[in-house]
Amino acid sequence: MVSNHLSELELSIIIPAYKETNKIRRDIRAAEAFLKSQRLAGEIVVVDDGSPDDTVAVAKSLEAEIPSLKVLSYIPNSGKGYALRYGITRSQGRIVMFADAGLCVPYDIAKIGLTMLELEMCDIAIGSRRMRGSVRRRQPLYRRLGSKCYGFLIHTLMGLPLYISDTQCGFKLYRGEVARQLYASTFTDGFMFDIEVILRALMEGYQVLEFPVLWSNDADSRFNPLTGSWRLLKDLATIRWKLFQEKRQKSHRTFPASIAQISAQSNEKARLESRK
Repeated sequence: MVSNHLSELELSIIIPAYKETNKIRRDIRAAEAFLKSQRLAGEIVVVDDGSPDDTVAVAKSLEAEIPSLKVLSYIPNSGKGYALRYGITRSQGRIVMFADAGLCVPYDIAKIGLTMLELEMCDIAIGSRRMRGSVRRRQPLYRRLGSKCYGFLIHTLMGLPLYISDTQCGFKLYRGEVARQLYASTFTDGFMFDIEVILRALMEGYQVLEFPVLWSNDADSRFNPLTGSWRLLKDLATIRWKLFQEKRQKSHRTFPASIAQISAQSNEKARLESRK
């Protein structure tokens, strides 16, 4: 069992949802069961991303029964990255976790990530389907091939370290203040938000580590590779360019301070020598 020494609100579980009428009830109950089994004071935050179905109504029907549940919604549909930014920046837990709808990864696996954070092994613990024994039900062949191409892109063109093997698994845990800081800075509204968040974390010097999951493919995916691939490439190019610009601007802001510091040290040295 995870030790109970965190803040009053220990864990925020964020569930982004879009057209999840048939899944969201089970997701909420699984999250509640996990909090109870681990004796964690927490909150379950469902963020409806402008669903045209009954996702919000089904989720809200559980609010009276589950006091820790909060249902956030907005219109229009704005993307998974936007939904997580919306939910995480409004979270209160010392640790923040996000889990995709559909229970592709059992909530009990989160105990690994929680332990990593509590032992201060890292600031962000990300579930990985690439680690040995992680996949219970595989994706179709075309998705596996697409995943290999994607891995090549993010490691060669985006500069992501090779030790981060799976950026897109929807099962991640963060120190709360780290999550809220990083997500408040993001601009990626679509599926590539994970890449931006991880790159920002590395730029800020945060430690990112993976942990194995037990993952089953959900055929009812919200990503269409035929129509979405060009959007992903565009988003990756935008992330690369904007983060490069931010890094350059930051270095320009700090450079004058360094010059001023050097000048002040030289002046002080000259003043001391004049007294001799």
